[in-house]
Amino acid sequence: MSATIKTFLLLGVFCTVVGLVYGFVTEFQELAGFPALLAVAAMSFMLVGYLWLVQRSTGGTLPEDREDGEIVEMSGDYGAFSPWSWWPLLLGIGSALFVTALAVGWWIIGLAVPVAALGLLGLVFEHSRGEHAH
Repeated sequence: MSATIKTFLLLGVFCTVVGLVYGFVTEFQELAGFPALLAVAAMSFMLVGYLWLVQRSTGGTLPEDREDGEIVEMSGDYGAFSPWSWWPLLLGIGSALFVTALAVGWWIIGLAVPVAALGLLGLVFEHSRGEHAH
């Protein structure tokens, strides 16, 4: 995973530098490329943080980082998933409405935010009550 962390770190730094240069060259008048490059850099840095935390919690090197690593070493469960959950669908509908609002009209955000918030809350607290409570 350390190679992946380094790759995303390099991508984040590259997109930050290119985005700033692009912004200065266009005098920050062109508002498509500059924010897009900074958004890619921000997402890359978020992945770096997440992968670093995962690597730290797994306790060192993973099999894919070693030359003698085998596929079978990574077998097993990767997490707990709800196979019959409807909350991701509601969250996806809210996110789709939000993206639609960017293209069609800002008033749709008033519909998107409650739907997405309800889906997110349902997804987060799904295992806190009912038959699947931990």
